Amino acid sequence: MLEELFEKFDGAFAENTIRAYKSDFNHFNQWCLQNNLDTLKTTGDDWKDYIEYCAENLSTATVRRRIDSLSSMFKLASLECHADHPEVVLALKRMHRKKGRAQKQAEPLTKHVRDKLLAVCTDDTRGMRNKVLLMLGYETMRRRSELCNFRFENLQIMPNGKKAIFMTKSKTDQYGQGKLLPISDELFELIGDWEKIVGSGYILRGINQNLQFTKQLSPATINRILKQLQQEADLILNKELSGHSFRVGRALDLLLEGEPFEKIMLRGGWRSESTTIRYLRAWQEISQA
Repeated sequence: MLEELFEKFDGAFAENTIRAYKSDFNHFNQWCLQNNLDTLKTTGDDWKDYIEYCAENLSTATVRRRIDSLSSMFKLASLECHADHPEVVLALKRMHRKKGRAQKQAEPLTKHVRDKLLAVCTDDTRGMRNKVLLMLGYETMRRRSELCNFRFENLQIMPNGKKAIFMTKSKTDQYGQGKLLPISDELFELIGDWEKIVGSGYILRGINQNLQFTKQLSPATINRILKQLQQEADLILNKELSGHSFRVGRALDLLLEGEPFEKIMLRGGWRSESTTIRYLRAWQEISQA
């Protein structure tokens, strides 16, 4: 039944969402098998036991996500969902009281950090690709998968002469309405120079050992590039940079420049203020200390 449901998901949800659903369900299914339970006929007490099992080694955010995934899948499959069962609700409350709800924040890649990384980018093709990544990630505040999906034909010059790049789809825009994102003249020109080297198609490309371009840069590679640049720049930060660092860093810079939360939420594509606050509050206090 669940396999049929996953087939129905195709086209209705983003690939990353379907992949996460499958991963979460497989983890739950494996636990059920180990405990001689029928996965599709579990009870509220079973879900409570699963939460307690997961909470031993996983973050509260991961456990919450898995329960949310199971809840969505069971409801869409017309199976009995136990997310609101009293034992499940209490198990989650106990977990939060014991471990706390705070999520780990990404290390912010602010303008200061970005400039340090740009300074160590080489003048070869790999270095130029990295410059494009740093500026595109910082200015657009997009997620890794969204950065990798930008294409050269998405660049636009507005009637007033301002430059922009069109994002065809995002995590919070599954219907593909798209969104125009402002970019600087400097980034627009840099991408234009980069296009002369790699040709049409996706802007961000992988580069193999033979210096040949792949069709598209993989999202996971962004973390490796940032980690390498951080080491080369000899930047001592609280944590390693990651793809999420672009969003945190740019949002923090905007906040410190006096931008209201509403505009930052709009720029970053956040749907709720609570999400934005999680990204910014702690770092604002650190930066202003």
